[in-house]
Amino acid sequence: MKKILISILCFSLPGMYCMAQEGLHILKITSSNTSFPDTGRMQGHTYDGNLYDAPQHYMDSSVMLLVPQNLEAKKQVDFIFWFHGWRNNIDTAIVKYKLARQFSEAKLNAVLVLAETAKDAPDSYGGKLEQPGVFKNLLQDVLSELKKKKMIPAKCAYGNILLAGHSGAYRVMANIVQNGNVPVKEVILFDALYGDTGKFLNWIQADTHNRFVDLYTDYGGTDEESKTMPGKLHAVHASADTIEEKDVTGSFLRANRIVFIHSLNKHDYIINDPDNFRLFIENTPFLKRLE
Repeated sequence: MKKILISILCFSLPGMYCMAQEGLHILKITSSNTSFPDTGRMQGHTYDGNLYDAPQHYMDSSVMLLVPQNLEAKKQVDFIFWFHGWRNNIDTAIVKYKLARQFSEAKLNAVLVLAETAKDAPDSYGGKLEQPGVFKNLLQDVLSELKKKKMIPAKCAYGNILLAGHSGAYRVMANIVQNGNVPVKEVILFDALYGDTGKFLNWIQADTHNRFVDLYTDYGGTDEESKTMPGKLHAVHASADTIEEKDVTGSFLRANRIVFIHSLNKHDYIINDPDNFRLFIENTPFLKRLE
């Protein structure tokens, strides 16, 4: 934990980066193609009688990049985009859920990207990232920064794109697979299937290689959607597998394309207790391990 905190303090200014002790370069930039600022929240957002104003919660356009020191990228580079849930931000999420450690230990030849959404607010609204093509522009901004820092070659393009997120992140992810104008290969939901199920269904049907992993609990309010979605998939002749978290193995994940995993754990613990983020990204067919 202390190592990650030290790393984050290294980039208090946009564009700075440092060498993390987890074997990662951690770079923080800003992009006009993140969620906010956006006209939909210029007056802030009221939830449960409390106003979450725009200056504090809807003006941060930060993007954090975690790049393996020995990244091997010539013609293409693969990406995992992580989106946080309610009352969180990219700086707290990376520490709370031990994302840097899990990503580093997975030893993947890919870049992990955390794009800020509603900061420290109870809000699933994805801002500009819900609009057509904005996610593609964000991806281009990330590529440009990596090239500027000479972390990838000048002619390197994006390769496989995976989306992962917790809780309220479902909405921005659903809109990205529908409107992002970039082929997303895999979606991983951590107790996050609150709605927009139809968008995920359409994306799954659009390409028989697309992978969908839904880990849900009895406590987060996602159990109803998670229990009914397999039936909707079967109705359109898409095979879905259901399993208990205690029975999940790497070989099971590699063998199944659409998976619904029931966890007895609590809503806030399923990402890193145990290290499910690492387990899932280690066993996707879309990402290669570093030599």
